[in-house]
Amino acid sequence: MATKKSAADLRPENVARNSISALKACADSVRAAGQQRYFKNLVEFLGVSTPQLREIDAAVWNKVRGTWTFPEALAFAEAMLQEKHHEIRGLGLLLLLRFRKQFPPSFPAVVRRWLAADRLDNWALVDVFCPDALGPLLEDDPGFVKEIIAWTGDRNRWVKRASAVSFIKPARRGQCLDAVYEVAVRLFPVDDDLIHKATGWLLREAGKTDRQRLRAFLLKHGPSIPRTALRYAIEHFPEAERAEIRNRTKAR
Repeated sequence: MATKKSAADLRPENVARNSISALKACADSVRAAGQQRYFKNLVEFLGVSTPQLREIDAAVWNKVRGTWTFPEALAFAEAMLQEKHHEIRGLGLLLLLRFRKQFPPSFPAVVRRWLAADRLDNWALVDVFCPDALGPLLEDDPGFVKEIIAWTGDRNRWVKRASAVSFIKPARRGQCLDAVYEVAVRLFPVDDDLIHKATGWLLREAGKTDRQRLRAFLLKHGPSIPRTALRYAIEHFPEAERAEIRNRTKAR
């Protein structure tokens, strides 16, 4: 009987239920109200602190480690992503990232489905998950690079943002730079400040290994670059050079 009970405790739906209860036990309405100020769109928070969230994540990992593989972790994430609170969905994604070495080639389609359905419906969830979940696949599979570039044309803002932030870590290492600049050009016309910030962030990371290429790119595309994206992109340039680039890229 004890063995059966242990097996039941490890079922993804039961682990999800217990994890949700643990998170709700840490709820703090004052902290939740404060967390909302970082988001322009409505995000529902429990008010769980980052250390509390990490502690619960570690406890779940210790419970399932050596027993679960990717399918169980995916089922857990799916269950957590059905919930409305940010921390619950975040925990599902954090635990799933522990299985990143097992992600199959079909996994990007799963991520796109979540994004398009607004299960990752704010910049924090997208930015925490997509660089670590999809970045390694971009470095390993050229076909996947083309797939993510195509996400720039999606109607959903979170799919669009993911098309940029998924390239952050390769860009930081000077990899996939042709794709990075193509993504940026495709996203420039999008009328969305969250997309402009992500695009600028991506360009800034690309410039860390090849500043001259970034400078030439910015001067070439000039007025077509949203000013928010430009501001982020040139953060690591010396002040005098930032001023020059801002002046030379102004609309005439």
